[in-house]
Amino acid sequence: MNQIPLLQFKSLAEALVSLFGTSVAIQQTDRISGGDINKAYAVTLNTGDRIFMKANAKENVGFFKAEAAGLFAIAQTGTLATPKILCAGTDDGQEVGYSFLLMELIQSKKPVQDYWKIFGRELAALHKSDASAFCDGGAFGFFEDNYVGATAQSNAPKKTWIEFFRESRLEPQFKTAASNFSSQEMSRVTKLLDHLDDFLIEPKKPSLIHGDLWSGNVMAGPDGKAMLIDPAAYVGNSEADIAMTELFGGFAPEFYQAYREANPMLPGYEKRRDLYNLYQLLNHLNLFGKSYLGPVLSIVDEYVS
Repeated sequence: MNQIPLLQFKSLAEALVSLFGTSVAIQQTDRISGGDINKAYAVTLNTGDRIFMKANAKENVGFFKAEAAGLFAIAQTGTLATPKILCAGTDDGQEVGYSFLLMELIQSKKPVQDYWKIFGRELAALHKSDASAFCDGGAFGFFEDNYVGATAQSNAPKKTWIEFFRESRLEPQFKTAASNFSSQEMSRVTKLLDHLDDFLIEPKKPSLIHGDLWSGNVMAGPDGKAMLIDPAAYVGNSEADIAMTELFGGFAPEFYQAYREANPMLPGYEKRRDLYNLYQLLNHLNLFGKSYLGPVLSIVDEYVS
């Protein structure tokens, strides 16, 4: 797979006309809170339709193309719900240009009974689905680079998971964060990277994963079941998704029980979990500052004596 069927326009007006007809007009735009990267709006049209719009600087249209690619890939597996992508584009605007992504506006409903059990089973189905179409030229990676938060994420295909996690995940983050570490600490980092195969194992199969799976990126959809948003998707190790769910408080116990029943995890996951989350904590260190340095060093010390 080399591209997704994403409509791209040179103005918001052009996009709306293409989607809703020549008589379309915006009646109301309501700002939606949440997220620290993009501005978000609920847009009401004179057609009676309401859509969701994300906006950012014009040069950041790549954020939206990458998000659309991840949502499209997850949707293709037919396992978990995702918002429908309408189109993306750029607009010169009246004063300053901007980029935009138009999606269906999700009317979230009360979670169904057994919400967490169903979510666990559906995530297991995502991880067990055939991911070969999403990574050409290797077992692990993605058909295009994307972002985790605001951080560029390389998805160049690699033959092994450990190679991919070292070269495309940990090494770039440590390089960006290098000024935060002493020479002694960097020596321990180098030792960890050089001996990563002492701690990680290859998965049973490559899995399409969400890539940034915490509670803020899951919502109850119109049917009351879990819907995934804001992915940093790639073909990797399913354990990395599960580890991320545990980083900031964790999901309900029923989620993990249902997931493990549907997709049993290899022995020793608990000993590998912190290494997967080292990537996420490094990204937070690089994005939000030194409050994350202690947890990063603690994980390095956990694996390097």
